[in-house]
Amino acid sequence: MSAQAYLDTVEARTGLTPRELVARAAEAGFSGPGVAPAKVGAWFKETYGLGHGHAMTMAQVVKQLDRIDVRNEGVTEPPTGSIGRLWLDGAATRPS
Repeated sequence: MSAQAYLDTVEARTGLTPRELVARAAEAGFSGPGVAPAKVGAWFKETYGLGHGHAMTMAQVVKQLDRIDVRNEGVTEPPTGSIGRLWLDGAATRPS
């Protein structure tokens, strides 16, 4: 399963887009590259009832948000060090 598929499932289970979940994690004190993924993952599990894989995918998004290229695939090359092209604004708004 791709990271994007995990994010789509997280959205379906929580009713929140990945970007909304990132914002909620930041409000809870989890943001930026210094955040410990295990702690963020545990928070997602406890707060939203996510399973381990889905919670850890969200934890990696929170930790590496500055390195995720959210532009449409094919428009430009991903930035150096990117962890991939992920759409964070919800499955309904993702360009086809």
